[in-house]
Amino acid sequence: MPEALVERAREALDNAYVPYSEYTVGAALRTADGEVYVGCNIENANYSNSLHAEEVAVAEAVKNGHTEFDRLVVTSGARDGVTPCGMCRQTLAEFCDEDLPVVCDLGGDDVAEYALGELLPNTISLDTLEAAAAKRDADE
Repeated sequence: MPEALVERAREALDNAYVPYSEYTVGAALRTADGEVYVGCNIENANYSNSLHAEEVAVAEAVKNGHTEFDRLVVTSGARDGVTPCGMCRQTLAEFCDEDLPVVCDLGGDDVAEYALGELLPNTISLDTLEAAAAKRDADE
């Protein structure tokens, strides 16, 4: 179990801004060279402008020049094994291979681990878009 990453994700919960749902989420994203970026959820009254912990961690890492990642840990205050939502899965797929380990905190020392590709099979990618463009061009 990646205890240090779980602990970093849990610490990120303290900074969550969740006045509406009161559901805190924290994430710790490790870069290929071992740096760790954390994120927490930040709610907005209209919900659609809310930021998710995983995307905050990805944004911070990318802002600092990192685009290769080797592990993600996600936790919630409820320690319910929360997984990244579909939007966050697609954001992760932009930068990560389908074998990226996604560790979900179940509380205590218990975790569930998935590969990103298990959580988001057949993702939209540059290859998907290029294939669609080629098909469109061939049909014209």
